[in-house]
Amino acid sequence: MNNENNNKVRRQRPAWGGVRYMTATGMLSAIAFILMFLDFSVPLMPSFIKLDVSELPALIGAFAMGPSYGVMICLVKNLLHLFISNTGGVGELSNFILGACFVFTAGIIYSRKKTKKRAVIGAFCGALVMALISIPSNYFIVYPVYENFMPLDAMLSMYQAINPKADSLLKCLIMFNAPFTFVKGMICVLITLLVYKRLSPVIKGTRLNTGG
Repeated sequence: MNNENNNKVRRQRPAWGGVRYMTATGMLSAIAFILMFLDFSVPLMPSFIKLDVSELPALIGAFAMGPSYGVMICLVKNLLHLFISNTGGVGELSNFILGACFVFTAGIIYSRKKTKKRAVIGAFCGALVMALISIPSNYFIVYPVYENFMPLDAMLSMYQAINPKADSLLKCLIMFNAPFTFVKGMICVLITLLVYKRLSPVIKGTRLNTGG
């Protein structure tokens, strides 16, 4: 009889967890969408490049619920942004590719062994992968679209004003964009490590199981 009851509980948990996780995914996606608007320029970067931490909710979701949920948050965030986009979806596509690479890498490494050390290693690797992928993503997807709004020579001159050696788009992406993307990822990592312990029980609903 006890075994039968235990089996029923096990069958019920995935359904409850699924509903809760989808709700959490929606909330984290909305937060990520809002964070896309809270961007700002940073020193030593051209003014058209902005920093935001909209991957933060996706990274938290990947750690708390699994890498697939982190990717889902990146997808929903960018689908929402499509409604106000002026890049024809190209910027959102690139943002999704980079964000998904970041949170999936971090989440899959962390899911194998859920320790703080593993989280740091996973997030570091995720930020590194995102930085490397940003080079072809920007070169083949983003900057060809940007050229419709600003000539390539004008963009290169903004890079060269900071470092004269940046005399080609590929050099600019390697010298500026890739390190910038890595730092952006690591900022999300640091914030996640600070807040994850408090947010994780809320997302997972583990607090509901305490107190009998």
